[in-house]
Amino acid sequence: MTTADDTGVDLLEDELVLHGRIMPASNATFLGAIGDVKVVYKPVAGERPLWDFPGGDLASREVAAYAVSEATGWDVVPQTWLRAGPHGVGMVQRWREPDPEQAAVEIVPHGEVPPGFLHVFDGVDGRDLPVSLVHEDTEPLRRMAVFDVVVNNADRKGGHVLEMADGHRYGVDHGITFHHEHKLRTVLWGWLGEPLRDEDVEVVSRVRAALSGGLGDTLAPLLTDLEITALERRCARLLDRGVMPAPHGEMPAIPWPPF
Repeated sequence: MTTADDTGVDLLEDELVLHGRIMPASNATFLGAIGDVKVVYKPVAGERPLWDFPGGDLASREVAAYAVSEATGWDVVPQTWLRAGPHGVGMVQRWREPDPEQAAVEIVPHGEVPPGFLHVFDGVDGRDLPVSLVHEDTEPLRRMAVFDVVVNNADRKGGHVLEMADGHRYGVDHGITFHHEHKLRTVLWGWLGEPLRDEDVEVVSRVRAALSGGLGDTLAPLLTDLEITALERRCARLLDRGVMPAPHGEMPAIPWPPF
């Protein structure tokens, strides 16, 4: 990555100052700043071990997700990098402030899917009332759904979608991605079974090709060889089938809680 921000801040070397801890979070997560650049910092030392992701660290997978996002050209993941911080080496990600007036993923009364939204599943809320989980049918969110298939995202919750005021959607919290086994857990199932668009095919093909070049070099210190091979195979399988996949296997299809 380019170390100098456009304001002259050196994102790798200038002091990372912490402003507070973000709660609740499964792993140590801090809000801070490097100069005038507001960031999120997740030190490797603050990660809790995961039985189903025993190798590597979450911080490296977050940086790998950003690298794949950059390869797509879709700007799904905010700028993310590894660097030293007050609690050791960790993932640092540029802060993106969501628009509180927007909600890309919602829980609504059963049968009341808003216009422009897609139905995902039905359930009951804390008062045992029937409800439905829905998400918007927009281009930025659909691109995120394709991205999640490619990186094998095991934790796409509604709260991991940031709604920007201009309509863009950022995805965050990619620490449990890239497993070599199928782990896709997401709330973005609304396009299940739909054919890939020409843009999807072009982008996934580009990511696959880049794995034998610059993208592969970037991912090599972040992921295992097996994980990179699995990434290439997921791209190939998605292109071969030509449709958005459906849940399969024994893994839950939806992360819990979904927000």
